[in-house]
Amino acid sequence: MIKLIGILIVAVGFGLRFNTLLVVMAAGIGTGLVAGLSFNEIMALFGQYFVENRFVTLVALLVLPMVGLLEQYGLRERAEMLVHRTKAATAGRVLLLYTAIRQISISLGVNIGGQAAMVRPLVAPMAEAAAKLQSESAGSTGRGELPDATVQDIRAHAAAAENVGNFFGEDTVFAVGAVYLIKGVLDAAGQKVGVWSLSLWGIPTALVAFAAMAWRARALDRRIRREAAERRQRAP
Repeated sequence: MIKLIGILIVAVGFGLRFNTLLVVMAAGIGTGLVAGLSFNEIMALFGQYFVENRFVTLVALLVLPMVGLLEQYGLRERAEMLVHRTKAATAGRVLLLYTAIRQISISLGVNIGGQAAMVRPLVAPMAEAAAKLQSESAGSTGRGELPDATVQDIRAHAAAAENVGNFFGEDTVFAVGAVYLIKGVLDAAGQKVGVWSLSLWGIPTALVAFAAMAWRARALDRRIRREAAERRQRAP
C-alpha cells in the first residue's frame, strides 16, 4: 500500500492548493522512491517520457499564440456581444450548455474544446457577460460590474464545465483512449472487461456528472442574483 503514496501526495497537495506541477512531480518522485528507484533513475524517466510525449507540448505552444492573436482582434468582445443579444442567458445556463455540447461532441469522437482553446477565450467571457446581465436585471449598481471574487468564481466554474464535459463524456465511447486506459488497468488487476461494457456503463456516470454540473450552475446563478441584490441594498 505504501506504493500508493503518490495518490496521497496529489490529494493533499491539491487540497492545500499548492502548485499543480510541483505536486505532480512530488507524487512521481515519492512513488518512484518507495518503489526502489534512485533519484537519478526517476529524473531519467521524467526526461524520457517528456521526450516521447513532446507532441503534447507542441500542441500547447501552437494553440496559445493563436488564441492570443484572436483575442487581440476582439474575440472576447464578440463573445460578450453574442451573449448580450440573448436576454435569457445566465452564467449558469451558458456553462451548462457548454458542458452538454462538450459531452456530446467528445462522445462522438470530436474534440472541439479545451481550457486554452475554448474556455479562456470564449466560454468564460460569455459566462461573465451573462452574469453582468443578471446583475443589471437585478437592479445592481455599477452598470452590472462584477466583484473580482465573482469573476474568479465564474472562471472556476467554466474550467469545471470543460473538465466535466470532457472527462466523463469521453468514457462513453470505445474509440477514445480513456476507455482503453481503464481497460488496461482492469486487465492488470485480473478483471476482464470489454470496451463495449465500459462505454455502456460510462453513460450513467456521464449523466450523473451532468446533473451535478446542472446543480452547480443553478447555485451559481442564485449566488450571482443574491450578491447583486445585496449590492443594490448597500448602495446609498
